Order: sequence, then C-alpha cells, then structure tokens
Amino acid sequence: MLDLKLICKKFNNFVNRLTKRGFDLDINHFKSLLELRNKIKNKTEKLQNKRNFISKTIGNIKKTGGGGNTKHLILEVNKLNNKLHKNIFYLEATNKKILKFLFKIPNLPHKSVPKKKNIEIIRWGNPKTFNFSLRDHIKIGLINGDLDFELATKLTGSRFTLIRGKLAKLHRALIQFMLDKQVNIHGYEEMYVPYIINRNSLLGTGQLPQFNKNIFELEGVNEYFLIPTAEVPLINSVSGKILSKNDLPIKLTAHSPCFRNEPVSYGNDSRGIMRQHQFDKIELVQIVHPDKSYVVLEDMTKHAEEILKALKLPYRVMLLCAEEISFCASKTYDIEVWIPSLSKYLEISSISNCEDFQSRRIKTRFRQFKEKPTLVHTLNGSGLAVGRCLLAIMENYQNEDGSITIPDILQSYMSGTQRI
Repeated sequence: MLDLKLICKKFNNFVNRLTKRGFDLDINHFKSLLELRNKIKNKTEKLQNKRNFISKTIGNIKKTGGGGNTKHLILEVNKLNNKLHKNIFYLEATNKKILKFLFKIPNLPHKSVPKKKNIEIIRWGNPKTFNFSLRDHIKIGLINGDLDFELATKLTGSRFTLIRGKLAKLHRALIQFMLDKQVNIHGYEEMYVPYIINRNSLLGTGQLPQFNKNIFELEGVNEYFLIPTAEVPLINSVSGKILSKNDLPIKLTAHSPCFRNEPVSYGNDSRGIMRQHQFDKIELVQIVHPDKSYVVLEDMTKHAEEILKALKLPYRVMLLCAEEISFCASKTYDIEVWIPSLSKYLEISSISNCEDFQSRRIKTRFRQFKEKPTLVHTLNGSGLAVGRCLLAIMENYQNEDGSITIPDILQSYMSGTQRI
C-alpha cells in the first residue's frame, strides 16, 4: 500500500508514475474521498474544540463556587457529543473507503524500470545442439509413464500432474538441492509454513483484493485460502513487529506447493507441467533496511541464477518494464530458462523489490536506538520453480532413446544415479 501523505504531497508525480505502469487511476473519485474526509475531519475538530471549551467553562463555574446554573451548558455538551459520535462514525467509514481504494492501487515503479519494453540484462550458457529428433517433456515423460496426466485428471481435473518413479525422485532431489544451496551457501533460514492462510495475510502481501479470482478459497471454512506462494506466510511472519536495526536483514526460505486458479491458456507454453493449478517452488524472502534493498535485489537474483548455473541450464535475465511488473513490485527481474522444444526462454523465477509497499500493509518497522520506527523494505523471489526446472532438465538433458542424463550436481541426491 502506498503512503497517503506522500500521495497528497506529490499528487501529479504519483499519477504520472502509475500511468507509466498502465494503471488508470480514478482521480475524481479519489479526490472526492479525500475532500470528504477533510470536510468531516475539520467539522469533527470544530465540534471537539467547542465541546472542550464549554466543558472547561462548566469546570470553572463549579470551581469558583459562584452557584451559576450549568444545566444549559451540560445539555449543550450532550448535544455536541451526539454530533461528535455521528461525525466520528462517518470519518471512520470514509477512512475505510479510502483504505479500500488504496488497496487496489499498485506500487510505483522504480525510476530505473523501462516503460514498455523488457530489457535483457545477461544471457548465460549456450543452448545445446541435438543430432536427433527432439522430444518435448510430455513425450519424454510418457515413454516410461513417469508423467501421468490422465490419472491426475481422473483424480482431480485438468492442469494437474502426477509424477512417479525416478522422475518423482528427481523432482525431490531438485527441492533438496535448492534448499541446501540457499540455506548452506547463501544464509537463508529455512521455514516450514502452513499451506492454508487467512484473509489478513493475503491482504498484507497484496494478493487480496487484487487477485481474488486467482486464489483458491476453502468453502465452508471461514476466511481460509490455499497459499498461492510461500511468500505470503514468510512475509507475514514479521507482521506487526518493530524490529531492531541489528535484526536486519532477515533472510527466509521455504519449499511449498503453490495453488493458483490462473486463467486457462492454450498456447504451447501452457502444455504439460508448464502452467499448473498446483506446483512446487522454493521461495526466497528478505526483510531489509530501506537503504540496502536495491543491492539486495541484485544479490537475490544471483542466488536464483546460481541454481541454473550449477545445473548447467542456459538462461537469461530480463528487467521487466513498468507494464509487466507485479502489483506489489517496484522493480522485478525475470529469470528465463531455455526450453528446447519451444526454441525459446521460459520464465522460471521472478525476483522483486516491493520497497515499503507490503510493510505498510503489515505494519512492520525497525528502530535504531530511540529513533522513530521506520518501515522496512521487503523482497521476494523464486529460487526456483521446481516443476519448470524439472521440465528444463528433461528437455535439455534428453538422450536419443528418451532417457534423461542426471546433471552432475544432482547425482549425489539421486543415490549416484546417472541416467533415468
């Protein structure tokens, strides 16, 4: 959520930056809400001042013992109290409308974010040349039945996948490898988080109300939802806290399934396990000092990149334009892995700096000594999406007979298995 005081102070700048990311702000409605609030607030303050003056007069009369009649003054105070209660009620209702309006406004893009075109930052590794007819991951998975779409559809429905046998073991190996890398090398604290979350937590990280249609809500259970990402519980683990400066940075990671009711797409980049209602991901989160968040954004991007480097999978990093960054982000890097069957790169991670957009919602601040508490900055990203990483390995490491060579770094996680 954006800072209302800053919006009012630099309104035109605020509107221009939102326009940069393609957001059409209802300026007239917003201004009318602010004007109404100011009008009610001013009236409330005048009523309070008048009531306080009369109450003080009553007190002075009683102090002097002059025996003056105060009944009419007491009646006037009672009338003012009734008016005050009504005004305070209207003020609270108007503030709620403003808050509801603010909740629907996305974050402001950082000045370094391009307006309409993504920019390629780096490209690592060269796509492999195959001397045989390529198979996509669906055909590879069907050769020995390790990818079972038919059974998953029978059990649940479309856009779910059942993975079995050695391919399931490879999926598990990827999870363990990614966690070990982030915990042992990069210093993140591993957490096991709930897969069910409440409404306040989703409001805090910005998934609600904006993406209500994309989140699975549990019917018959009051205000419970399946997590769309482990970012939600990880960020909310510090909600409402005033941290010490020495507590920062807080680095958290978790493996979890992610549940998303995303719109169905029928392109080639949605087939098989590319876009699912349920998928696994290693989430990276950092809670940091505001002065250091953009340095941390670069660090976190490298933390995700190192997974692909270790797996020797070609990839590129894209700086997203203002029209494509996520609702909560000020700046985002997408990491895209090479998919041979598509002859193109496919997103496998997004690393975003949300600045104080989320911390203002969850009321998380830090303090040094006796200074006034300051909002922290929050960052999140994937390190990586496990299913898409599995897909990339299946296609980039495929052999002519349909088998898959296990990347060297994963063989110890696969009990020494070199090929499946």
